[in-house]
Amino acid sequence: MSSSRHEIVEKNVGLFAILTVIAISLGALVEITPLLFQKQTTEPVDNLRPYTALEMEGRDIYIREGCNVCHSQMIRPFRAETERYGHYSVAGESVWEHPFLWGSKRTGPDLARVGGRYSDEWHRVHLIDPRAVVPESNMPGFPWLAENVLDGRDTEKKLTIFRDMFGVPYTDEQIANAKTDVEGKTEIEALIAYLQSLGHAMK
Repeated sequence: MSSSRHEIVEKNVGLFAILTVIAISLGALVEITPLLFQKQTTEPVDNLRPYTALEMEGRDIYIREGCNVCHSQMIRPFRAETERYGHYSVAGESVWEHPFLWGSKRTGPDLARVGGRYSDEWHRVHLIDPRAVVPESNMPGFPWLAENVLDGRDTEKKLTIFRDMFGVPYTDEQIANAKTDVEGKTEIEALIAYLQSLGHAMK
């Protein structure tokens, strides 16, 4: 009797598809829904602070140049990773990240805790000519970042969107000063500021 029911499901593509969708939906409901109600996955960690206007511009440059394609920002809870990179990543570090930049590939090292590990000058040289500081690096150089100057035209809008849509606690003063905080700075300064901001919440 049970084998004949099994055959009915296997031979009926429509029924099989419907039952598959139901099974996946139930699995997602059981596995994912509880996470939405756990404080540690929806609340920021204690030391988390919003990106400054310059760091926010640097983050956008990081995305534009495809840095997240080769670098992850997600330290897994394995000894080999925590010994190399530091404390494993937790959900509360990323509640204000839109989009998330966890990544899934590591052509280069993980950058979740890179803030403060190297000097600004090291980053500047590394971004312009990576092999000047890491001879075996296969990272391309980004010399134009040192020449491109930010005008801050959209920075105020970015901070406003992050506050109004994603709940990032920017003050009116931070938003009002956003343009002047980045105007005249180079893209490399913004990217370095962003990199130096990473990982401090868990230190």
